Amino acid sequence: MMQAQFCGLDFGTSNSTVSISDGSSAALVPLEGAHQTLPSGVFWDSEGLPPVFGRAAIASYVGGEDGRLMRGIKSTLGSTLIDEKTKVGNKLVSFRTVLGAYLGHLKARLDAHVGSSVERVVIGRPVHFVDNDPAADARAQEVLAEIAREVGFRDIAFQFEPIAAALQYEQGVAREELVLIVDIGGGTSDFSILRVSPQRAKLADRSADILANDGIRLGGTDFDRVLSLAEVMPHLGFNTTTGKGRGIMPKHYYLDLATWHRINMLYTQRTLTDLKALRFEADEPVLIDRLAKVVRERHGHSLAMAVEAVKIALSDADHARLMLSVFTAGPNPMVSRERLDTALGASMERIRGALRSILSQAGLPPTAIGTVFMTGGSSGLPILRACVGQVLPGVPIATGDMLGSVGAGLALDAVRKFA
Repeated sequence: MMQAQFCGLDFGTSNSTVSISDGSSAALVPLEGAHQTLPSGVFWDSEGLPPVFGRAAIASYVGGEDGRLMRGIKSTLGSTLIDEKTKVGNKLVSFRTVLGAYLGHLKARLDAHVGSSVERVVIGRPVHFVDNDPAADARAQEVLAEIAREVGFRDIAFQFEPIAAALQYEQGVAREELVLIVDIGGGTSDFSILRVSPQRAKLADRSADILANDGIRLGGTDFDRVLSLAEVMPHLGFNTTTGKGRGIMPKHYYLDLATWHRINMLYTQRTLTDLKALRFEADEPVLIDRLAKVVRERHGHSLAMAVEAVKIALSDADHARLMLSVFTAGPNPMVSRERLDTALGASMERIRGALRSILSQAGLPPTAIGTVFMTGGSSGLPILRACVGQVLPGVPIATGDMLGSVGAGLALDAVRKFA
């Protein structure tokens, strides 16, 4: 086993990793059985049992255990939700407590793997937790640092996630080049341009090698959201009419149901009462019955996971079926990659704009880039790779460990910061 001195923690919106380094190499820590990734989810049992995490949390929810599944919890950082409480069984739990429980679990798995308490950590962060709000962005990092101290880390530093990915990518380069990092995470998309080489990798200070660094609050869970609104929610009454065409169903139910960290907010008696009243106004009441079934039986996260599974399947296939009937009593529609691409059109335009912006910030033409290194859970989507190719035609695209590149790079950065 590697004698760990340094740790990198990649707390992601969808998945998290922990990595360790002995000063010369980095390795990911098994977090759930042999899995080196842990889905960023927490399940709280209604009876007050200790929370469970990752795949076990999802299995508890899917298995019908009485409790509360929370995913996309990183999204609460930088928002007002971080200081609010949510109901779990008969008690109120703060979102800060939820994040603390999850990070504490990561720390416990790390310490058990190493055999001692690891106190020095570099934590990955998006370039912007919050777009166009420096105060909220700074507060998000401050809260994350406070939680990390509370779970037992003593020396804490931060590194931008795309920079960490670049440090990991640099381990395999043979000559100097400019690399554009495209890190498509669950909640953000981050972009960096760096000068890398085997010689420069030995330098302690790499600030001069960072030519540009930027990001937008758009990621894989947003792709899930727009796909859900396009392909799932119409089967539950989204955009259907009421009052013989005089009105339209309120959209906020569907927007919440399509958004990972807002799903639980629908699970109230008031929502069911409202839907019961709306059913009598709806021109297609059977669709509202499906929506009420999802809310009453708390199938929102199952729907979201079905959408995510189809998005992933369409990375390799031209068609994939959305398995909805067991949750909605409706159809199991077929989704094509073409329809996914159409749904993601506005998102891809934002990505193209961000790519052009990062090149402009660096003062570089696309031809100056030696390689585009793509990482992050959604980076395998063909439309994303096509999007990159449109802005940087002819530039080679490389990929590494889509979920582990940032974590490994953070451990390498910990060596620089704490050695």
